[in-house]
Amino acid sequence: MKRITAPTALALGLTLTGCGFEPVYGPSLSSEAAPIQIDVIQGRNGHHLRTALLQETSVGLGGGVAEEGRLSIELSESINRLGFAPDGAASRSTYRLQARYVLELPETAISGTVTSQVAYSVPDAPFGDISAQADSGERAARMLARSIVDDIRLKLAPAP
Repeated sequence: MKRITAPTALALGLTLTGCGFEPVYGPSLSSEAAPIQIDVIQGRNGHHLRTALLQETSVGLGGGVAEEGRLSIELSESINRLGFAPDGAASRSTYRLQARYVLELPETAISGTVTSQVAYSVPDAPFGDISAQADSGERAARMLARSIVDDIRLKLAPAP
């Protein structure tokens, strides 16, 4: 089996970049190519939310909305401890994300507030709560992105 050295990998990467290589299974997730520009959202879950929103809006919002727009989001997060073990430690928690968004289109602006929450069991392992919180925050961000896009589509839908 042949090993690829660092200079060979660099040359291969530069060659593929120069020829216009794109992933086979979908467009790249650059915000410049998307019809909806999404502002940077602070924090780890803000990054996950922005990435999920780029995926959700990569082909636009549908429903006849072909305009370009700018989406800005203010994100807040909280953790609620629900269940307690006999020793007083939390055994169940809920991770909650809330987003206030404003979508600025050329002729109008749409705003709203959307919430998502994910429940998780607190593991017994040391520092297991940290990884469980990170995982539930990422899942909540993906759910929140879908909810934001669905809410925007409902508000942009023509009245029957």
